[in-house]
Amino acid sequence: MNQPGSQPNTAAPASVPVPTATPLQTQSPDVRPAPSAAPELSKRQRAGLLITLILGSLSALPALSIDMYLPALPDVTEDLNTGAATVQLTLTACLLGLGLGQLIVGPMSDQLGRRRPLLVGMVCYVAASLACAVAPTVEILTACRAVQGVAGAAGIVIARAVVRDMFDGLAMARFFSTLMLISGAAPILAPVFGGQLLRLTDWRGVFLTLAASGLVLTLIVARWLPETLPPGKRDGGGVGAALRAMGGLFKDRVFTGYLLVGSFTFAALFAYVAASPFVVQEIYGASPQTFSLLFMVNSIALVAVSQINGKILVGRVSFNRIIGIGLTLLILVSVALLLLTGGVFGDAGLVAVSIGLFCLMGLMALVLPNANSEGLMRAPHAAGSASALLGASQFFIGAIASPLVGVAGEDTAVPMAVVQLSSVVLAALCFVFLCLPKRRRAVPR
Repeated sequence: MNQPGSQPNTAAPASVPVPTATPLQTQSPDVRPAPSAAPELSKRQRAGLLITLILGSLSALPALSIDMYLPALPDVTEDLNTGAATVQLTLTACLLGLGLGQLIVGPMSDQLGRRRPLLVGMVCYVAASLACAVAPTVEILTACRAVQGVAGAAGIVIARAVVRDMFDGLAMARFFSTLMLISGAAPILAPVFGGQLLRLTDWRGVFLTLAASGLVLTLIVARWLPETLPPGKRDGGGVGAALRAMGGLFKDRVFTGYLLVGSFTFAALFAYVAASPFVVQEIYGASPQTFSLLFMVNSIALVAVSQINGKILVGRVSFNRIIGIGLTLLILVSVALLLLTGGVFGDAGLVAVSIGLFCLMGLMALVLPNANSEGLMRAPHAAGSASALLGASQFFIGAIASPLVGVAGEDTAVPMAVVQLSSVVLAALCFVFLCLPKRRRAVPR
């Protein structure tokens, strides 16, 4: 297992055609490459690109399921004759499902391999999306969203486990940043597409579109995603062994620290996701299309900073230093948002609040991929279980944050800012007291 800052182990299993991680061998001047070398290399590169796109799409599934639905939240409130806080519980149910599903599918993928649990989950995701489209009441919609989350969890947890099967160290962190570039297209495009889709249909049509997207992705996975966990490396210990592996991971103080850092940071992000439709549309009077455009711009910030992280910072700056800087800046931005939404500077207006949210979203990319990479590097022996715990904790804590942003009604954005500030402060405390070496907690290593 590589430690941060060491040379990455980029070798992939023989069954996985991912040549992007394998350097070309040096040849002597008098040895000419075989005529088929260039075409073979090109073939392997295309295969590696295809797998990258598939994993990115699987990682994007939660964002697609949540963000395409966001512009329709006020319409769901009116159509089902309920309140904003109740409709936000449909987001909470989806998040809880995503967390629970990862705890189920992650250990299962360590025992059965990656492909079979993934395909079963994708089929169930399509069925649950169709059920959401015909839900007659908010209670049934909430239940269907929970099932949709459980099924969709297969995509994200197995995508992370596949990355851990293929990469280690710096290569893994860079690949996670690449995945964020691809999966980041979902929060950029999904709300915009959802807002435009609402011109043609209602919120039920959004779920029909999600079902169709899930079906296409299922067919692509079945045809082109190879198995990355050979039988000899699978865990045959059953449920008991999986639970013991998870318990062992929680005994690792540093792993638990990175798990909590990522989870509380994600809670701040999801406070924005859950509250922004009402903040932008109800408080500031913007249209669903304007909200979608603002959400797109903020998502571009997340993707752009993730690329700065993967292409420039990783390998030059230690993971812990990047995380420490990111958390410090997140606290400052969260304080500024709380002051703006609390009216300390008068009526701040949509532009000022949007700038603060833009900065908040971008800085998330300095924390989330690096915390996940550090956590996964602590558990090369149980990548599926570690991936499940990292992902599940993020969605469970995010699910708690979702209803909190609506406790004061639809007329103030202060609860959103309070949840964001509280979350990033908790993330920073976990980072300092759990992740950093005991002798050097004052500054990131």
